[in-house]
Amino acid sequence: MSSAAAPAARRPGGRTARIRTQVLDAVSAVLTESGYDALSIDAVAARAGVHRATVYRRWHDVGGLLADVVDAAGGQPWQPRDTGSLRADLAALNDEIQDSLSVESSIALALIAVSFRSEEAAGALRRLWEDRYEQSEIIVERAVRRGELAPGVDARALLVAATAPVYHRLVLLRTPPDPDLPDRAAHTAALAAAAGAFG
Repeated sequence: MSSAAAPAARRPGGRTARIRTQVLDAVSAVLTESGYDALSIDAVAARAGVHRATVYRRWHDVGGLLADVVDAAGGQPWQPRDTGSLRADLAALNDEIQDSLSVESSIALALIAVSFRSEEAAGALRRLWEDRYEQSEIIVERAVRRGELAPGVDARALLVAATAPVYHRLVLLRTPPDPDLPDRAAHTAALAAAAGAFG
């Protein structure tokens, strides 16, 4: 879930793949350094070192650029850690989320912000969240297999409850990261789940 907004991965390929990487890296750089209002086809093309027409032909507008940045992040391999317990798995997930949102010039935070101004970015971000939540359901499945939880737990509800305090603190309140919060939120959610709160 934390990779929600990592820059595009560098993959081997021809000129097209190389240009995509350059352009998406440029989008991330302009966005984190100067914000949404500074983002334009011209600014991205100049930063990427490619012709404006090349950017326009493939992405058409700023919305297309933002959507592709998010889609590229979703295409990167990721899976939640298997620590051996529900609480520790959730804490590890929260640690990743907190790290991605609190790093300097966080692209994750920047993309969350622009999703309120760009329909294309919002749609891409929703797809990414859905994918990450679906991938994270393995945390709950493992807990059921280990006997920590009874079958029938609503995995999505549990994951939202476990991760929400981290997003609330860093995205809504914009307060400094709390090193104890990832585990504390995970512990609370794990206890609630064991008590049947998400049955």
